[in-house]
Formats: sequence, C-alpha cells, structure tokens
Amino acid sequence: MDEIRLGGVPEHFNLPIHLALEENAFEADGVDLKWKDFDGGTGQMTQALRNDEVDVCVLLTEGIVSDILKGNEAKIISGYVKSPLTWGIHTGVNNPLNNHKDIYDKQYAISRIGSGSHLMAIVDAMDKDQKIEDEQFSIINNLSGAIESLNKLETDVFYWEKYTTKPYVINGDLKRIGEYVTPWPCFVLAASEKVLTEKPKVVSKMLRSIHKSCAIFMEHDHAIDMVSERYGIEKRDATKWYHATEWATDGWVSNKMLKNVVYTLKEAGIISEIVDTNELIWQRNRI
Repeated sequence: MDEIRLGGVPEHFNLPIHLALEENAFEADGVDLKWKDFDGGTGQMTQALRNDEVDVCVLLTEGIVSDILKGNEAKIISGYVKSPLTWGIHTGVNNPLNNHKDIYDKQYAISRIGSGSHLMAIVDAMDKDQKIEDEQFSIINNLSGAIESLNKLETDVFYWEKYTTKPYVINGDLKRIGEYVTPWPCFVLAASEKVLTEKPKVVSKMLRSIHKSCAIFMEHDHAIDMVSERYGIEKRDATKWYHATEWATDGWVSNKMLKNVVYTLKEAGIISEIVDTNELIWQRNRI
C-alpha cells in the first residue's frame, strides 16, 4: 500500500480528514495516509513541501498561491473549504489598542513569512488604503507564541481564525478588536510536484476519500457536537461556524477564484507580476 504524508493545522476544519482516518477510509481505498500536524500554519507547511517533509498539505489559498509563484514546486490539486475564513484580529489584554481601524501603524505578530497571519494582514491593510512595512512584522511561530508576545506588549496585532482563538478570548489570554473575512475560499489541498509525478494515482485515491468524507460530514447529525467536544469550541459557536462552512466534494478549482487571489496579491505587493493561473493547478489529464 502506497504512503502519502498529509499535513494540516490542528483545527476543526480538518475534522473530516481525521474522521476518515479513524474509520480506515483511506486504507480501504488503498492509501496508507500519515497525518502530520503543523501548528505553525501555512508558512510552516509551504516550507515543509519545499523540504520534502510532507507530500500534500491543507493550506490557506493565498499562502500556497504566493509560495508557488515564489518557486515552490507544488500544485493545487483540489479545493478543500469553499467558504471564506473569518479572521479574528487580536491584541494583548492589557494593550490600550481597542479598534480595528487603529492597527495599521502597530507591530504585527505573524507565525511565518508567507503565512495567513502575514498575508491577510497585508491584504486587509490594502483594502483600507493602508500599507504595512516589513519591519512591522515579528515572527512568533504559532498561537502560543503570539499570546506570549502580545501580552508582553512586544507586538500589538495578531490575525488568526476567530473560533480557534475564541476560547483564549473568553479566558482572558487575548482581546479581539476586529474581524476580517477572506475575499475567497479559504483552504485548498496542494501537493509537491514530486509526489504528483511519482504517485499520481495514489493522490487521486486520497482525494476521493477526502471528498467522500467531506460530503458525509456536511450531512452528519452529530457534526456540531463533535466539533465542540474535540476542539473546545462552545456549541453555539460551533453551530455558527458549521452552518457558515462548506467543504469541497470534488477536485474542481475555480480559475477565476485564483485570478482574484493573484490580482489581490499583486495589488498588495506580495507578488511582482500577474501569471497564468492554469500553471498553479494540477492537470490530471497528464496522468
């Protein structure tokens, strides 16, 4: 049985994949799937793809598009979450900062260069006709690093998915001062060109298992309870999140969506030129 190494953040969006693993769905389809958590987010995963530490990852759309255009030898192989992501904008509990509109000259905590916490801060600023300078970013690696940095007042602003951070807001570790909604579907699956060359049929089998599990999860009577119990999210919040989230059940990737991402990244100064977005996507008819 062929092995595939799949990575993602340890968050509720990836529950359909974990359920498929628990039910041996990948094994039944002939795939030996090995899951790896990346608590450093998309920036950590793009580096892992470059370093051949993982074959496939569930990443933020803007993060993998940006990194492929900067030389990562990977392709987007499927959509994953078709709905946008709601980012919470946070600061330390004792920081006098209280309003989203006052953040753009402050110091930003980011997990990695090229991570969602980095890119979406830049895109949000661009939407408000603001600009963040490179020296305003401080790398803190992950959520726990951000909490420490913000509460030491070393940094002032941190973007992270709002339901993941809400327990920390409730218990007084973080203060949320705003929200920002991603202007495109938030997560895609991307694979290294190496695994796509060496194991294309195995990758296709893996995708079928994921899509099947996503379809089942969206109709699951106990999905909300599972999200609440496994990820420490209040049931009311888990309910809101679940009903606002849609997963992909096939491998189609919208070229128009990718054009929107590329245009926005170019306007925000994250990439230098507009490219043919077809080059970002795995062309299955080649296998």
